[in-house]
Amino acid sequence: MDVTGPDFIEETIPHRPPFLWLDRVVELGRQEIRAEKYLDPDLDIFRGHYPAYPLMPGVLLCEAVFQAGAVLIARTSEESGPAVGVPVLARIQGAKFKREVRPGETIAIEVKIKEKVGPAWFLRGTVRVGAKVAVQVDVSCMVKKD
Repeated sequence: MDVTGPDFIEETIPHRPPFLWLDRVVELGRQEIRAEKYLDPDLDIFRGHYPAYPLMPGVLLCEAVFQAGAVLIARTSEESGPAVGVPVLARIQGAKFKREVRPGETIAIEVKIKEKVGPAWFLRGTVRVGAKVAVQVDVSCMVKKD
C-alpha cells in the first residue's frame, strides 16, 4: 500500500488529535504495519514532562504502538468482512525502554500480529528513532462491539 496520511488513519481508527500518535502509514500488509510520527517540539506534553529536559513519555510511545496495531487490526478485519467495533487495549507486557525520545525526532513504529485468539489480538511492537530501538513492547487488545 502507498504511504497514507492522517485522513486514512482517522477513517480507520477512532483516535483524534491531540491524542493521535501516528502521522502516516508507510507500509501496511496483512500481518505488519510501519508508521511514523514527528514529535513537534511545541507539543504541550513537552512543557510538562521534564520541562528542563523534555522527553516523550514511554506510555505514549506504547500508545503509538497500540494505535498502529489498531490500524493493522482494522485492515485485517476488513478482509474477512466489515469492521465492527472499537479496538481497546487489554494488556501491555514486557515493555523495554532502550533509548530516550526527544522533541523534534521522528519515531518509526512497526507492529506485527503475533496471534489472534477469538476476539483477542496479540501484537509485538517496536519504536525506533533512526536505526536505534527506543521501545519494544507486546500488547494485546480486544475489538469491542459498538
